[in-house]
Amino acid sequence: MKAAVIPVTPFQQNCALIWCEETMRGAFVDPGGEVDRLLETAGEMGVTVEKILITHGHIDHAGGAAELAEKLNVPIEGPHIDDKFWIDELTQQGEQFGLLGARPFTPDRWLEAGDTVTVGNLEMSVKHCPGHTPGHVVFHHAATHLAFVGDVLFQGSIGRTDFPKGDLDTLLKSIREELWPLGDETGFLPGHGPASTFGHERETNPFVGDDAGPM
Repeated sequence: MKAAVIPVTPFQQNCALIWCEETMRGAFVDPGGEVDRLLETAGEMGVTVEKILITHGHIDHAGGAAELAEKLNVPIEGPHIDDKFWIDELTQQGEQFGLLGARPFTPDRWLEAGDTVTVGNLEMSVKHCPGHTPGHVVFHHAATHLAFVGDVLFQGSIGRTDFPKGDLDTLLKSIREELWPLGDETGFLPGHGPASTFGHERETNPFVGDDAGPM
């Protein structure tokens, strides 16, 4: 797997363009906006985008999905259906945060724990990791020890839980029971900020590291 990180919108959300080197077919993970720039990047990389993957329904992660899917005529996969209420409110979210042009959409496929998604010849497993939002999912590519975790976990921090249907205990449980078992060597791209590894976060993260204590 190859990946390019494209921070978009004033939120500097890490949209990822991922692709299969064998087929040069790829996907955008969490296209929050700036659709024309995303399309330009795919063209520069020589990647044929075949789908859009969404970790959760917040505006900074899903705001550009409907427009991008329309322009590329590709399906949207994810998140879990428990985030439908967020996706249904994308226009209102955009008005609230000044990101105009976002539109609600219905994914071609809602995702659940244990599902797999394909990109070219690549296959990623789906982890349902609620807490930041109830329908948040994570994509894990075992072959390259890489995960796309949205806003579940950050370098040195964790996702906010003060949004509707967020819950701190649920988020901590998701991290410890769904992410840590993927292995300390697994690198992850968060929704914002620099990449890290699960091992580094277990050693140093004050919120969910091994020294942070029980839930």
